[in-house]
Amino acid sequence: MRWLDHVDAIPHGAIRLAWAKHVDDAFAERVIEMCEDFGWSMDQAGHVMACIAFESGRTFSPSIRNAAGSGATGLIQFMPATARGLGTTTDQLAEMTPIRQLDYVQDYFQPYHRRIRTLPDMYMAILLPKYVGEPGGSVLFSSGIAYRQNAGLDANKDGEITKDEASAKVQNMLVEGQRPNNSRLIAA
Repeated sequence: MRWLDHVDAIPHGAIRLAWAKHVDDAFAERVIEMCEDFGWSMDQAGHVMACIAFESGRTFSPSIRNAAGSGATGLIQFMPATARGLGTTTDQLAEMTPIRQLDYVQDYFQPYHRRIRTLPDMYMAILLPKYVGEPGGSVLFSSGIAYRQNAGLDANKDGEITKDEASAKVQNMLVEGQRPNNSRLIAA
């Protein structure tokens, strides 16, 4: 893999990896390796980076904890039960290096990887997997603690959070991550 820094023009076939200026080369290369293992495109590598940027508050920290008090931790905000299902704990995940935690991100995505085609579906795999592949207008949350913990995603404040609304902030994170001050070019 050849990173292209300080180029005047984007060479033919080069791709721009969102958020790559905020992680080391090994982390970005591990994300790309995961996508290759799944048969995902380089666009989907950008989607992974956007999801991690969103879930980690742009920190890319394996130890970041959920501010809403859910107990979620890390790059994609693993819930305690999810961590246990992967054979670890949120405390153990928090102690890992970012690259080591990416192994668990890959393990987490494994059951869904064939159904993930879009950024909204990738984010649904993280937030609420049963909505992977469902229409954008599907209502994810409309009441209770789950709604309250995710109320910031309710763009029109109508008391319902749809897949489109939940995904919009991650879509914005992708756009932000693709800006030249956040992304890096990779030679094809």
